[in-house]
Amino acid sequence: MGGRDIDAPQRGAGNCATSHDGATAERRHIDGRALLSGVIVPLITPMDRPGHPSAPAADPLLTALAAAGARGLMLFGSNGEGPLLPTAELAGFAVGVAARWRELTSHGPVLVNVTAPGTAEALARAEAVLPAAPDALVLSPPIYFHHRHDEIVAHYTALAGLGVPVVAYNAPRYSNPLTPALLDELTGLAHLVGIKDSSGDLALFGHALAAARRRDDFGVSQGAERQALDALRLGADGMVLGVANVAPTVTAELFRAHRDGRDEDARRAQRLLDEVLALHTARPGVPAVKAVLAARGLCPPHAAAPFTPCTDKELQALLDLLGPLDAHLIRT
Repeated sequence: MGGRDIDAPQRGAGNCATSHDGATAERRHIDGRALLSGVIVPLITPMDRPGHPSAPAADPLLTALAAAGARGLMLFGSNGEGPLLPTAELAGFAVGVAARWRELTSHGPVLVNVTAPGTAEALARAEAVLPAAPDALVLSPPIYFHHRHDEIVAHYTALAGLGVPVVAYNAPRYSNPLTPALLDELTGLAHLVGIKDSSGDLALFGHALAAARRRDDFGVSQGAERQALDALRLGADGMVLGVANVAPTVTAELFRAHRDGRDEDARRAQRLLDEVLALHTARPGVPAVKAVLAARGLCPPHAAAPFTPCTDKELQALLDLLGPLDAHLIRT
């Protein structure tokens, strides 16, 4: 597949995957920096009907993403409508998509988000997706209620016995924020191997990097799309950007250009991503991304309630807005 060389090691480092029958297995040391390197796509969740994830419906998109140079996937994040999907709907999609992605990318990593309001539900979601043998579980602090520092640490500690590495996910728009003090403590938990920060706060991102570098195996990834290049310059290992669903080649070029020292090319790629992000002015959020992909034959437009698909007027506005950028968008 074209472009896969940009993203270096596959599947992080010598990990023994969770067995496919759901039983946990001993897991050798994993290098979080290698795991989070390059471009990981926080995959939208294709559905064969509203609210029903479908691995077969995802196949055209997976094929196109792999061909465009994406290295890994993160399932069921905010782009994947994870919190809107019942736990019972997760396993089949995760198993099917993970298997197909590993076929397409010679075992590119698959991370699965299990964020939930409370610890019991996060554990239930984690158990549900273990048959997919995720390379790591991704977990935000609890959502909905405000929690103390010690409660958030306990939330992360609860996943230590699953035999799967954990990546902390800082998304303060949706959950309790990861503060500098929490970052300092969480990087000391052996089963945590990295962080994805989507706060958009570069000072906090710098603190996350400093905390992470106390270990040589703790990865740091940027999730704030407009600050991707800034984060790479600060030392981020990779990027997990929602815009990669529709512009994977440009996202891959941003990482590659920065890595190779082609600063002007990297700045150009960042500017192009910023232009693509204007799609959210026509219709904010996941339905807009799915509408663009549906128009390109890559994904049904269905979403999980209470999301509704784009109207014809919204779709036309999206197509008009992105028309000049067509050459930079994903294609079959």
